[in-house]
Amino acid sequence: MRVRITVPASSTNFGPGFDVLGVALALHNVAEVAEADGVRVAIEGEGVASLPRDERNVVVRGARLVYEAVGRPFRGLAVHQRNGIPPSRGLGSSGTAWLAGILGASALLGDPLDRNAVMDLAVAQEGHPDNLGASLHGGVTATCWDADMRAVVSLPVPDGIEFAVLVPDFEASTAAARAALPGSYARADAVYNVGRVALLVAAWTQARWDVVGLAMGDRLHQPYRARAMFPWLDAVLAAAREAGALGAALSGAGPSVLGVAPAGHGAAVARGMAESLAAAGLPGRGHVLRADTRGTRVERLPG
Repeated sequence: MRVRITVPASSTNFGPGFDVLGVALALHNVAEVAEADGVRVAIEGEGVASLPRDERNVVVRGARLVYEAVGRPFRGLAVHQRNGIPPSRGLGSSGTAWLAGILGASALLGDPLDRNAVMDLAVAQEGHPDNLGASLHGGVTATCWDADMRAVVSLPVPDGIEFAVLVPDFEASTAAARAALPGSYARADAVYNVGRVALLVAAWTQARWDVVGLAMGDRLHQPYRARAMFPWLDAVLAAAREAGALGAALSGAGPSVLGVAPAGHGAAVARGMAESLAAAGLPGRGHVLRADTRGTRVERLPG
């Protein structure tokens, strides 16, 4: 038996929702897996020149975790990846690989893991739950996953909203982006973000698009990452708003940028962000994407 796992990209944080808020986007990584003697990995598309094709491959590592968790010997895995998500751009590519490996192995073994167990394994490896929750469940999600709370709650995605995504033609290290953050924050900055997360969730569920831009402000991660790694970010965010975005924010750890736009305005927002990045002397591509509201799909294939 072979298993095909289709996992959508994710854009997380939404500005103030650091490690909590995310959206699944209609840009996908697809992996087909089957049991094998030894490890064989074929890769097409994004990451073809950089992703490992041996036991270090994240899909393989995710699969091995499942076999170990259920007490089954891991003989090997044949993997065929077709990647549409560029790696190390803040679009959740590593999370999609963990989910593909874990869900693929679970399907091969008769589905011993429920979604909570899948999240437990993936979060332990990824280190944060927001991209995993969005990619697994689809849509716009609020995810809390720690020792005291395990919950992923989906928010509505209105038909009149689309997402403009600026994808720079260079990678950024998630570890470096994490290292740019301070060890503690002022109370005023914490209150600033708490207020905006609450306002953003309320505005999203009630279609209060007039306050979404204000609600996407942040003091916990964007200012520090802009200063340390992305000095062009403020200009790109301003360009997104000028082009008609309801709001814009760094996508995950960056360097991609997400703009929330009314339907029909996404192309102008994507173009404005790309032009702003080009003015800083850096190449990048703008995309217009819908939300993926289905989340991760698992299919069993013959052969």
